[in-house]
Amino acid sequence: MTLSLGLENIIVSENDISLVDGQKGHLVYKGYWAKDLALNKSFEEVVFLLWNGTLPNDIELKVFKRELSHSMKLDENIKKIIELLPANVDMLGVLRTAVSALGTENFSWPPTKEQGITILAKIPAIIAYRQNCLLKKEKIEPKPEFSLTENYLYMLHGKVPEKTHVRALEAYLVLTAEHGLNASTFTSRVISSTQSDMASAITGAIGALKGPLHGGAPSEVDNMIEEIGSLSNAESWVRNKLENNEKIMGFGHRVYKTRDPRAEALSIIASGFKEPWFELSVGIEKLILKLLDEYKPGRKLYTNVEYYAVAVFRGVGIPKELYTPTFTFSRVAGWVAHILDQSNQNKLIRPQSKYIGIIPKCEE
Repeated sequence: MTLSLGLENIIVSENDISLVDGQKGHLVYKGYWAKDLALNKSFEEVVFLLWNGTLPNDIELKVFKRELSHSMKLDENIKKIIELLPANVDMLGVLRTAVSALGTENFSWPPTKEQGITILAKIPAIIAYRQNCLLKKEKIEPKPEFSLTENYLYMLHGKVPEKTHVRALEAYLVLTAEHGLNASTFTSRVISSTQSDMASAITGAIGALKGPLHGGAPSEVDNMIEEIGSLSNAESWVRNKLENNEKIMGFGHRVYKTRDPRAEALSIIASGFKEPWFELSVGIEKLILKLLDEYKPGRKLYTNVEYYAVAVFRGVGIPKELYTPTFTFSRVAGWVAHILDQSNQNKLIRPQSKYIGIIPKCEE
């Protein structure tokens, strides 16, 4: 057996859900470029694609959107659980607990698309309900005629969202809905491979996403740009970080060895806001790329999705503490696609470990 720490370069699944080509900077969902989907399709259309393999026709989309919007409403017992959690429990902890509470007999093996609809629809509702509890604001119920994205912004802000804001956030949700066997997706497949229920698999995936090496980077990008403050201060700030061998947030990726295609699409979307913060982000990006090439030649450190995700979040009014929960909302679509795929070709995932400890002497 070959040892591969972190399972790097090990293929453990063969599926048609997505292609992540780190060398070429390609991201494909079910035969479509993710960038094209983000710029031209709604989140619901892409979720349907990931779960069914084809884009929906008009009737299928209408039915699917209705099923999702009607599933957003939270039961009173889930609301009570959310309300009873201490204020110092972070949002991913809340999501993990609330999704776990959804795991009734309706979520027994094998997983179904109907179960996926229930969980995906309730994630943004849970986030908004908890946020309004913490801020002591009115608890706003979802509107059945709104899409998931419209309802998410509506429940957070208490007003009908602008169309440009809905389109921008939808593009983000599409671009981060699926990304191969990342840590949280792999976790969901491992749990599902034991024939555990979908709610348990999603709960485990949320736990994996909670780690800062996976889901926590957007807020750190925000902090970095805030700390830099202006282009005139940027070069000295970045040089100081690089000379002290500190990480520059929003750059570099475990898979991509060129610019993250999701960053490319989000920069196009974010440019529509025409705000000073976006212009500052563009200027800082150019400078950081230049200095990374100077200090770390050959490392191939390029802009990743988190960098321009912040510009989109700021543009649509998502507060910093909800960056990673919003990422969770989008990624549920991919988790469900993988859980369904795992159940269709199920084999218990059980890799080996290599023992390097002491072997006791044989008994005489």
